[in-house]
Amino acid sequence: MRQDGLFVEAGENDNLIVQRLEADPHAYGIFGYSFLYENQDKLVGNKVGGVEPNFDTIADGSYGISRPLYIYIKNAHRGVIPGLDEFIGEYTSEAAMAPGGYLSERGLVPLGDERRSEVVQAALHGSAMSAP
Repeated sequence: MRQDGLFVEAGENDNLIVQRLEADPHAYGIFGYSFLYENQDKLVGNKVGGVEPNFDTIADGSYGISRPLYIYIKNAHRGVIPGLDEFIGEYTSEAAMAPGGYLSERGLVPLGDERRSEVVQAALHGSAMSAP
């Protein structure tokens, strides 16, 4: 980690990173695509290997520093923690996960149809997933 003052640790406060980037047009920040998406009027994404960050390049893996978001569910908690099963059902619904769903409106990139179907079935049935 740099110790010369050129690196500033902002923790997990993405709003603070956005504010610092707005204040210094020569600065770079690292955070999830959703914050770039939500702040397109203030920030510009950086190309990596000549590829711009956007829904398509993240979805197809060509934006080389993108990564999937994983949510882990402990099966022993199903049917025990009130509302957990309903949460899983809602979070994996087409209204949430499909292209144009409310998660993509928040800057999350939807999975392709086949992979999304696999994820939904695994989440709803509590089964393990294979690596993408």
